[in-house]
Amino acid sequence: MELDIVELSRLQFAMTAMYHFLFVPLTLGLSILVAIMETVYVMTGRPIWRQMTKFWGTLFGINFVLGVATGITMEFQFGMNWSYYSHYVGDVFGAPLAIEGLMAFFLEATFVGLFFFGWDKLSRVQHLVVAWLVAIGSNFSALWILIANGWMQNPVGAEFNPDTMRMEMTSFTEVIFNEVAQAKFVHTVSAGYVTASVFVLGVSAWYLLKNRHVELARRSITVAASFGLASALSVVVLGDESGYSASHTQKMKLAAIEAMWETHDAPAPFTAIGFPDQEARETHYAIEIPWVMGLIGTRSLTQEIPGINDLVAEADTRIRNGIIAYDALMTIREGQGTAPDDVRATFEQHSDDLGFAFLLLRYVDDPRMASEADITKAANDTIPGVAPLFWAFRIMVGLGFAFIGVMLYFFWRSSFRRQTYPCWALRAAVIIIPAPWIAAELGWFVAEFGRQPWTVDGVLPTALSVSHLSIQDLLLTLAGFITFYTILFIIEMGLMLKYIRKGPFQDVEETEAWEARHEHRLRTHDGQGPFAPAGVQAASALDEPGAAFNAKPAE
Repeated sequence: MELDIVELSRLQFAMTAMYHFLFVPLTLGLSILVAIMETVYVMTGRPIWRQMTKFWGTLFGINFVLGVATGITMEFQFGMNWSYYSHYVGDVFGAPLAIEGLMAFFLEATFVGLFFFGWDKLSRVQHLVVAWLVAIGSNFSALWILIANGWMQNPVGAEFNPDTMRMEMTSFTEVIFNEVAQAKFVHTVSAGYVTASVFVLGVSAWYLLKNRHVELARRSITVAASFGLASALSVVVLGDESGYSASHTQKMKLAAIEAMWETHDAPAPFTAIGFPDQEARETHYAIEIPWVMGLIGTRSLTQEIPGINDLVAEADTRIRNGIIAYDALMTIREGQGTAPDDVRATFEQHSDDLGFAFLLLRYVDDPRMASEADITKAANDTIPGVAPLFWAFRIMVGLGFAFIGVMLYFFWRSSFRRQTYPCWALRAAVIIIPAPWIAAELGWFVAEFGRQPWTVDGVLPTALSVSHLSIQDLLLTLAGFITFYTILFIIEMGLMLKYIRKGPFQDVEETEAWEARHEHRLRTHDGQGPFAPAGVQAASALDEPGAAFNAKPAE
């Protein structure tokens, strides 16, 4: 990779974004799991569920703080490293990010404080409401960020204004209900739920292997397996929706993921394995499954999926139309608002292809001066790196199906084998803890790397989006980010491991009082019979408002 401004800016943003996403999926999933556990506590009154809520909530809090810190830093880069991008599409892209900050993040951050410091200040129901508001706030944050990202993948509800040289929003509704954004949202949050489920499953399995906190671990595995199974199934189903969306919004990305060089007769086969050769434009030793890609991509047996070569030819045509739009745009700019109506009409006719003319700026200063060779190079630039996309997608999908198998197995053992688990299964649950993060990072790699050479698909090339910085500035900030983020990662891992080893705290008096009340309910309904336990009166006293309890580590 050539160390120029564009590639260094991409590398820096990729590093910070993928590092930030180490925290996001666990935050999304744990917020829901913690709210579910507290719901059970409020419904049953059993202290073990409060203990579980506090323990997993502590791990959620550590992860949440690090996620916020890395997310804010990442957003600053839009102004630092991608200033022309911010100028060009800021009217559209900035709106969902602003809403995310004002609505979702403040909601989430405010109620996180109440969740951790409100246990003795709020009633059970009030604290439960706070827990669910934290979960809702976390997911709302993801929604607005993915709406912004979805617009970059499929820029609907906006038009280019030749007088201001910027993209301007024409329909906020279209931006919100963009099919790519909605598919990405449900797919991403479901992946987060799987991540948290695997994490809870693995940590609980470790406790069982160590014969520590057995009751908490068994119940946690039951919740994680049930929630994780539903989430893992939804990831696969919703991933199919993303594939269908890409078939008509990002055709080149889909063709590159499948290493589909030529257009197949419908329905197209799915290449299970192969070795893409981008230079020769063929896939060696390909093993194909008939019909599958056609069904996934088009949901029909008659519609074709265009191959890479046909899409390059289409890009060639769009570049030529874009040159016409660029010429009209320059005339409008020179006329300063007094350009003839026929020139504006010409621009409007070809404006959808203006971004393709910008691809030529990599080779010539004025697209109107481009040669046939320049146009051919620009058209070929619309092909992303096929081999990395091909394998990243297949590893991600393979892990997705593996999660279904893991969750199904533990769900079966929890439901029909009295929560007993063989040691090999518990060890496997611990080993696979990193796997959902690998799958999530690969998913983002496919989504973002597959969009190249565009920052905004078909509108703004990546090469035009960067700020005018020096190589030294970028190398210095990149080194600074790597150092700072490495320190944060060490702190995160240290805190998580510390509290996992430490384990949950048991509210001893509350637990003993609940056990006494429970035994009393089993023996007599009125508490006056000869079998009423001796601790009933003490238990009743603890039920009084303002009753205090001491907490110490669980044995």
